[in-house]
Amino acid sequence: MHGLIVVLTMLALCTIVLAGELTGPAKVISTDTLEIHGTRVRLWGIDAPDKTQMCRDINGNLYQCGLRTASNLEGFIEDREVSCLSVLKDECGRTTATCSAHGTDLGEWLVRNGLVLDWTRYSGGRYHAAQREADRAGLGLWAGSFAVPWLYRACVRLGGGPARCSDDVNAHP
Repeated sequence: MHGLIVVLTMLALCTIVLAGELTGPAKVISTDTLEIHGTRVRLWGIDAPDKTQMCRDINGNLYQCGLRTASNLEGFIEDREVSCLSVLKDECGRTTATCSAHGTDLGEWLVRNGLVLDWTRYSGGRYHAAQREADRAGLGLWAGSFAVPWLYRACVRLGGGPARCSDDVNAHP
């Protein structure tokens, strides 16, 4: 019983809400992580290809989809001030938030352009309609084939190298 109380207490501490807003110039750290005033913030509700992940374009050519996503995000926010609301810690201890630049939700912008996926497990489907539109229009990842990011990471953790785990030509024909 004592062990259960300790576990429940630790879980409760993992979801403590931090200060409500973090605003300022942002640096893109990875495909789904920004840094504002020295604080790293993971964009809430999305799952993005890792920087090492490869995908195939509409012609079947390999490209670095994770690096392309990070580059597109960097280009979009450029010198804009980024505002992150509902800043909280996730179950892994990372700071997560819904962030926007000039009133545009960055998570939704990334999903709508086919650069990342709506992670329904966390977003509750908030970006599902935007993802469906990107898929139908063949934008970004949806133009070719890719391994979903969470399966890519699982494959790498099990000992597969980035080249072997990156692309599944049958994942999204």
